Amino acid sequence: MTSNQTTPNQQNQKLDETPQDAPTAATFVDNEVLKSQPVDIIVIGSGFGSAVTALRLAQKGHRVVMLERGKRWPVTDSQDTFSTMDKPDGRCAWLSDTTPVGDPVQVDRYIGVLERINGDGVSVLAGAGVGGGSLVYNGVTLLPHREIFQKVFGDRVDYFEMANVYYPRAQSVLGASTIPKHLLDNPAYAAAAEWLKLGHHAGLDAKLVPETLDWNVVAQELQGKRRPSVTAGEFWYGNNSGAKLSLDKNYLRFAEDSGLLKIVAKHEVTSINAGPDSRYVVLANEIDEHGKVLAERRFVAKRVFLGAGSIGTSRLLVKAKARGWLPQLNEHVGQHWGTNGDFFSEITGLQSYVDPIQCGTAPVAIEHLDNPVSPITLVCFADYFSRGNAGQVTSIGMSTGPAKGSFQYDASTDSVRLHWPAQDPEVDKIIRAATITYERLANAYRGPGKLKFRPVNRGIAHGRHRGRPGAHGDAQTHPVNAETCSHPVGGVVLDLATDNIGAVKNYKGLYVVDGALIPGHTACANPSFTIAALAERNIERILARDF
Repeated sequence: MTSNQTTPNQQNQKLDETPQDAPTAATFVDNEVLKSQPVDIIVIGSGFGSAVTALRLAQKGHRVVMLERGKRWPVTDSQDTFSTMDKPDGRCAWLSDTTPVGDPVQVDRYIGVLERINGDGVSVLAGAGVGGGSLVYNGVTLLPHREIFQKVFGDRVDYFEMANVYYPRAQSVLGASTIPKHLLDNPAYAAAAEWLKLGHHAGLDAKLVPETLDWNVVAQELQGKRRPSVTAGEFWYGNNSGAKLSLDKNYLRFAEDSGLLKIVAKHEVTSINAGPDSRYVVLANEIDEHGKVLAERRFVAKRVFLGAGSIGTSRLLVKAKARGWLPQLNEHVGQHWGTNGDFFSEITGLQSYVDPIQCGTAPVAIEHLDNPVSPITLVCFADYFSRGNAGQVTSIGMSTGPAKGSFQYDASTDSVRLHWPAQDPEVDKIIRAATITYERLANAYRGPGKLKFRPVNRGIAHGRHRGRPGAHGDAQTHPVNAETCSHPVGGVVLDLATDNIGAVKNYKGLYVVDGALIPGHTACANPSFTIAALAERNIERILARDF
């Protein structure tokens, strides 16, 4: 039996089993061999869709090579893996001279964990490193409501199948759970408790949300046994305490433990070409930790799974079509992109014991799904930039934003740029809907003093606009930033650019597995959970049909 063959028993094993005779990691081919010989399967990127895909392929006995532009970020006993918000350095930013969030601070140029991508009309935040966006997200694992989900996917994706099979399957691996009561009752979580009460007083659905956190480690932070990280407003740049259950601790680790996944880090894919013998040629720059190109590497594979994120996957395919490398890509490639209806805002004037920096990472959501303009979900999160502002809670909001963004190739710079219609009436609906929800919350506040509310505005694209807090007892909102997106989706949409399970139309063996499949938004929820569940659905069908 050759090295890339599987036995009938391996092929018929259940998805949740690992082949009994899988080779150990030590027997897998080394990097130099990978760079010079064809491989069966390449997965580009290591975020949610890629991680799910790699695990399920490995569990069916298939060898997988994963190319990741960033580096590994193992949390060690020294608890200093990541840059911190109070003392940022190059580890926080992907090849940038300034910090990606908050007021710009000069940093050394490094392949850090968070990239800010400035398009036309929008600024997007994207993760980098082994684990992708899971390194820098707040861990919220929120199940979308059926009615809104069906407006996104129609009958193309069965919500009941997703809710009964694939969402639970993903959650079981991710390890998401809600905050324990003893932690919510801790004074450090006063902001979250206040947010929960405020939602209830407003007659809205306020609830605890599952997060991919090890709550025992969070408790150790509060007890002084671990470095404060989740409880210090850290998540944008990673968590040093080890509390975050990022993909390198579950999906990716399980896949690597099988011996069938080889992650090749610090390899930034630059192109995908149709090669001879129905194979694909993938070119990648091997880089050092400061972004210097060490060599161009050539990989050849029969099957390629694109999971470089909504931005990365869309850019690669739009460029491949424009340059004639994949000329049969259809007209939908690079279209139907959206911001997930993202916006950020702050409420001030709550009780003075509310500390905005200590409610990590994002334990409570308020849903206003019958908002007369557009449904809204608000998730409070611990915000380092609000430090010192007692009585303040910061939130990220999500709505049903339009899928009107597009990617365009610029031949003069040989690059692909994102275009977003920031002044479109459907984009403005997000601001109007958010205003209604925040007004309702402010009017429901039962603290001391006369309540005031400042209408929501757009804010600015880099960092959040800093307004003046209201006097004690005056609940107000600061202008929201609806031009920064941390949840990009779309660009290579399911059933348009691909078939119903993510196979790219006109190209056998080429698949999309990430948020690029989702048009515009994920039904007023953080996208990671839906991306993972959709990947579970799709790879199960791909394995059954194409392997």
